[in-house]
Amino acid sequence: MHTRVTLHRDFVISEIDDRLYGAFLEHMGRAIYNGIYEPGHPEADNDGFRRDVLGLVKELAPPIVRYPGGNFVSAYNWEDGIGPREERPVRLDLAWHSRESNQVGIHEFADWCERAGIDMMLAVNLGSRGIDAARNFLEYVNHPEGSAWSDLRIRNGRRAPWNVKLWCLGNEMDGPWQVGHKNAAEYGHLANETGKALKAYDGSLELVACGSSNPDMASYPEWEATVLDHCYETVDYISLHMYFTNYADDLGSYLALNEKLDRYIGSIAGVIDYIKAKKRSTKDVHICFDEWNVWYHSTERDKRILQGNDWPFAPAILEDAYNVEDALLIGCVLNTFIRRSDRVRIACIAQLVNVIAPIMTESGGSAWRQTIFYPLYFASRFGRGKALRLAVDSPTYQAGELGDVAYLDVSAVHDEAQGSIALFIVNRHPDEALDLDVDLGGFTACRLEEHQTLDYPDMKAANTAERPDHVRPTTGRGLSVDGTALEGRVAPLSYHMVRLSVAD
Repeated sequence: MHTRVTLHRDFVISEIDDRLYGAFLEHMGRAIYNGIYEPGHPEADNDGFRRDVLGLVKELAPPIVRYPGGNFVSAYNWEDGIGPREERPVRLDLAWHSRESNQVGIHEFADWCERAGIDMMLAVNLGSRGIDAARNFLEYVNHPEGSAWSDLRIRNGRRAPWNVKLWCLGNEMDGPWQVGHKNAAEYGHLANETGKALKAYDGSLELVACGSSNPDMASYPEWEATVLDHCYETVDYISLHMYFTNYADDLGSYLALNEKLDRYIGSIAGVIDYIKAKKRSTKDVHICFDEWNVWYHSTERDKRILQGNDWPFAPAILEDAYNVEDALLIGCVLNTFIRRSDRVRIACIAQLVNVIAPIMTESGGSAWRQTIFYPLYFASRFGRGKALRLAVDSPTYQAGELGDVAYLDVSAVHDEAQGSIALFIVNRHPDEALDLDVDLGGFTACRLEEHQTLDYPDMKAANTAERPDHVRPTTGRGLSVDGTALEGRVAPLSYHMVRLSVAD
């Protein structure tokens, strides 16, 4: 089965914002407690953070991490997480039906981010709270000294401000499940007024307004139009969220879900353009896809905790065990973000550790990479540079309501500084290899430097504490460079990262 891809060095979609490979950590389940933070663990440092987990996070190298929520933020008092730990209150978290000890707050999380080399993306509570709490939080975090909140930060042990530039104005405010849920006009007005207050302090801040929680919401896409009509000139991004499921166990339709994602992005890009035109604005608003991942494996199991009568501390919820087919889909999703990098500037996989995450841990035990770790790792490491516009000729198949979908899913990134091209390839075909012919137009002296593949026969295979490397990349075979063409075969149901050195 033959496929042909044509690229050219001059056909550029966009310079990719490195923050496309961001992540998310929420006070939820074992993401923070018994995830990144576990005092008493053999790998814990003097501040209680697990060095083994930190090492895996550094492998992924997310430029930013969104914090502290998520649904959690909509009833969160940020002041609970500052000051002496022994004096911090224990609260009931309404979002995830658990107890929050507040032993990790802004100081501890910021310290962890500094260890990891990650910038913070902070969210403010616009559910149960509003403008005052948001501006006070900003002052505490960013003001050098000489004000009530900045001086309190200094007394709490941190003299230098953290100077966080990226702020989320609430979370999923379109969702009836959200504490403080609002309609679009209510939220749009509040987001605008909160954003104005924050930018009155620092006009260089980047602000993210809440878009739709998913494209199946009844209010989508009118929500985005109404919200942006209120706050277009104040905010810089509109957020989108999407989670992927395979309850029907239909692999072909599942691996095509990034096509639904692509249409979601295209629709909201159209809404943004409409509001920009309506307001005669010269400003561009981009998309921040700050929650995305596969989420369905643990749903039934979690109901016992989320609908129970007790309030456990750091319960094991949303701990999806990811398999090979999930890794293939994640590769396709990342390809979509690369191909849409002119509109999607920021994206955060939800989440980073334990909770629907690429990294898993045992309390008191080991940490390991899930299957989805690998396509994220390759994209984060080699998907920085210029996204190239590709012409793809591939056979297709019928994927339910999504219609005809190509068997070949591919993206390409040119890193001028490194003199390289990275191609990220997924063959969705269940049975047949694809004969691949890639025309590398505009590039010379092309040489194959690296080929890594996830090519595992059992689509349901997963990594566990007992078998942490059961599914892992191997050195790929069957591809070669002949002049300015990459040629060869890619196996059925496989993922590939191919890196070429090139001369400009």
